Amino acid sequence: MKAVWQSMTSRVFLVLFAGMVITALLTAAVAMQERKRMISQFRDYHAVERVTQFIVSLDTIPPELREAFYSATAGSGMRAAPASVDDAVLPDSTSLAQQLAQRLPEDYEVDSAAPLPGECAGTPGRPRRNADGRAPCEVLLVGLPDGEQMRLSVFTPRPPSFVPRFDPSSAILLFLASIGVLAALVARMTMRPLKRLADAANELGKNIDRPPLPETGAREIRQASAAFNAMQARIRQHVRQRTQILAAITHDLQTPLTRLRLRLEKVEDVELRDKLIADLSATQVMVREGLDLARSMDNGEPLRQLDLDSLVDSICTDAADAGQDVRFEGGSGASVLARPAALRRCLENLIGNAVKYGLHAAVSVRSDGARAIVCVRDAGPGIPDEELEKVFEPFYRLEDS
Repeated sequence: MKAVWQSMTSRVFLVLFAGMVITALLTAAVAMQERKRMISQFRDYHAVERVTQFIVSLDTIPPELREAFYSATAGSGMRAAPASVDDAVLPDSTSLAQQLAQRLPEDYEVDSAAPLPGECAGTPGRPRRNADGRAPCEVLLVGLPDGEQMRLSVFTPRPPSFVPRFDPSSAILLFLASIGVLAALVARMTMRPLKRLADAANELGKNIDRPPLPETGAREIRQASAAFNAMQARIRQHVRQRTQILAAITHDLQTPLTRLRLRLEKVEDVELRDKLIADLSATQVMVREGLDLARSMDNGEPLRQLDLDSLVDSICTDAADAGQDVRFEGGSGASVLARPAALRRCLENLIGNAVKYGLHAAVSVRSDGARAIVCVRDAGPGIPDEELEKVFEPFYRLEDS
């Protein structure tokens, strides 16, 4: 999981996916709560209207016939009966009583009463508590305009049974899959320019003359690509200027050094002449190294497919013909894409140093499938660990003198 989180694409995907899922769940929860509230409000409104119509219709019925009318309410969600002196009025009216008092004319009085034992549970099929936590019935004391008082037990409507027409799990899986695809597309679209920029920066270290980045996409991406291309152009210009200066200096030094060598040949003191010529030869070697460095920094040589074994074998053969103790121990048959002259110069320097400081060189080539490895072994003292990075700097030598 740690490796997955280290990827920027995975981070963007997980954050988008988690954020959209949480938002969808919260939205669904709010929608379900609002749905329940609307259904409950509609049921209460329907119950108030039904009770109001029943109470108002009592005005059209003579008092002596109301007993029979009360019995006709059985099975209609309420139960009516004449009030008795034992009915206890509650100090606080329920929501149903308040809504009914507002709905009826002013000459009606509505109060809440305590239900009698077993009164609300006396209807078959009704639970003791509804799903929303309310009591299954409420008892009301209604005072009619003619002075008669009625006890009315109103059963709260039961919520309708909801049976979906499709499998909810399938819809949830489809919804999550859609969110996952959307998050993956957004993460890929967001990270693709960044990955392209990272690949271009990595390739820039290998080839300063690589083609510039295409300046396409969003405005911020175009600005970043333009800035990268401008940086590449400036680096290329600085490198070429430095290379030209180094090449010019080393080239111009060749002529006076040659004249100086010719003049040193005329010195009559043999011992002094040999010392001066040795110093001059060392100077010429350093000048040639500077010229070689300037040439190596010029990446104008094209890449070519090379047989690495043949190249290494020819270098070892040339060194052996020159009297050096160099042998080629075997190859791997690897073919590489490289600059022939630069690679030859690199291998010649490595083998030459091995012979110079280690007396002999054993060269071999092996391949692990993804890369080819050239091994140059000698019997020299080696390079200290703290100097391993420094030896790759131009003109750096372990011998300070």
